Amino acid sequence: MTLRVLLADDQALLRATFRILIDSCDDMEVVAEATDGDEALELARTHLPDLALVDIGMPSTDGQDATALICAAPELAATRVLILTTSETGEHVAQALRAGASGFLGKDVGVEELLDAIRTVAAGDSLLSPTATRALVTRFLTTPEAGDHLAPPESLAALTDREREVMTLVAEGKSDAEIAELLSENPQTVRTHVQRAMAGLDARDRAQLVVIAYQSGLVRPAPPLC
Repeated sequence: MTLRVLLADDQALLRATFRILIDSCDDMEVVAEATDGDEALELARTHLPDLALVDIGMPSTDGQDATALICAAPELAATRVLILTTSETGEHVAQALRAGASGFLGKDVGVEELLDAIRTVAAGDSLLSPTATRALVTRFLTTPEAGDHLAPPESLAALTDREREVMTLVAEGKSDAEIAELLSENPQTVRTHVQRAMAGLDARDRAQLVVIAYQSGLVRPAPPLC
């Protein structure tokens, strides 16, 4: 199945470069290009892409607002958002994750890393850049603004002990294969636990599951290294 990708970036050269790279792959294609967030939402509704690759720093309606609009649209429930940014530690990235983005990458990303990221996020997994994830979680996701919790802490009671255990490991950045090895489970069983946890907490994807794990106190940020 061919992955349908929407590009949203105000820089024409970058859009052209990304289009060439994506269209060169047999398993994905660019279906539309937007220059700002408003156009991204309009084109997403028209083309229903599997994934929107969104620059966080666009003019007018920026990538953060575009992410919130795309993720809030019922007809775009199957569309995943992957953020591109030149600053991977800013609060705007945390807000984009809260709004429903499935991950983010720096604009200096390599070709194969970019293509792998598109496949990973389109498949329903989260992708958080290793250069910023820990700082992002520690600084922003554990201190939400009033009314900004994705799920109340008491909602965790609806999960089984195993689902909470798997959720904790997901929040620590472990893959399904790593979790399966730690728990002596089959990777598919682990994925089932993850999906049930997402359904029980109304999380859009694994990225929001990570946010909820930290916001609820299920997982505590590691203390800073001296």
